[in-house]
Amino acid sequence: MLGLPSVPAFCLRPRDVRRGAVLTLAFLAAVGAGACTGSWDRSGPEPFAGPAALVVGTGPSAAVPGPRAPAHRQAATADRDEVARAAAEAVAEGKSAKSAAQDVVSRSGDRWAAVYDQGEYEAFADDLDGHWTGVGLWAGRLRDGRIEIDRVQPDSPAARAGMRAGDRLLSIDGQGVTGLKVAEVVALLRGEAGTPVELKLTRGGADVTKTVRREKLRSEPVTVRELPGGITVIKVASFTRGSGDRVRSAVRAAPAGGGVMLDLRGNTGGLVTEAVTAASAFLDGGLVATYDVRGAQRALYATPGGDTARPLVALIDGGTMSAAELVTGALQDRGRAVAVGTRTFGKGSVQMPTELPDGSVAELTVGTYRTPAGRSLDGAGITPDLAAADRVEERARTVLSGIGVGP
Repeated sequence: MLGLPSVPAFCLRPRDVRRGAVLTLAFLAAVGAGACTGSWDRSGPEPFAGPAALVVGTGPSAAVPGPRAPAHRQAATADRDEVARAAAEAVAEGKSAKSAAQDVVSRSGDRWAAVYDQGEYEAFADDLDGHWTGVGLWAGRLRDGRIEIDRVQPDSPAARAGMRAGDRLLSIDGQGVTGLKVAEVVALLRGEAGTPVELKLTRGGADVTKTVRREKLRSEPVTVRELPGGITVIKVASFTRGSGDRVRSAVRAAPAGGGVMLDLRGNTGGLVTEAVTAASAFLDGGLVATYDVRGAQRALYATPGGDTARPLVALIDGGTMSAAELVTGALQDRGRAVAVGTRTFGKGSVQMPTELPDGSVAELTVGTYRTPAGRSLDGAGITPDLAAADRVEERARTVLSGIGVGP
């Protein structure tokens, strides 16, 4: 049996059942999750935050945000008992529990729910550590079901084969992918390191077939750079293990009296524990978020001792999802940061994994989370304090200069 975690997880990839159940705020964009990322149309066991569809939104071959869902729409949920009953009956009849569960989920309209076999779930779990085996691309599903490459990891098999953002993915090893969930696409891209995979793409009206070999890949979730005037830019690509402490270390190492830009653009989610640790770098304790699981209210609190004096701007966009939205909402509501950019995706529902009789796992929506001020972000996202669709860093520098930071 899976134990219920005390903290939700936000992220676009599945968690390993053997590591414990994880509540997931799927950071899936309307397509899935970003190599853990994408929407599926992302304390005891570590919670994950992000889309539930692709990989945990932290590694290539994950889902990426797609078209935004209508604001404030009540999320549909699949009934856990009905899913479990369908799976058990299928096993008793010698049929696939995963397929039976998928049928129930599909009929429910729960767009963030997903069903994985044991191998898929374990493979996606690697993304929590910032490494995985794949080809190095992030893909999202468009409204019409087509799969589009969102970005390609530098020096990856996909990059060396000449794949580009904007290419449409037609098939993987001969299997058509149009209409599949991002999680299913990711599963097809995964495999043993060194094994070949044939990808059929279309670009500019011409079809192209590429054969690449899967590799063990890694991503750096947190990068830091300095701008003139003592401004430190901390880019958090995803909240994988260790990312929260890296953010705290970067804040401590920043020049005295300097400002910080916390860049969460394109961050599809990750582990909720890491997101809370990152928020704690700028807070002296206090509430980060609340969430409910089937009506039971729970809360997440920052660790005391964070830097509450340093000027802070959070950079956000439509690819900022789930755990990244949780961080932004906390810093904004607590009056700790000015949010600059465009409205975030709006992934604020909580998923919880349920193990099925054949070892497969169903992740079903069980509730939502809210910011310290009580805002529900699911379907609505976060509106920036200063809207900026381009020259975002320039606008952020203007904000920081207005409070005495920079030249």
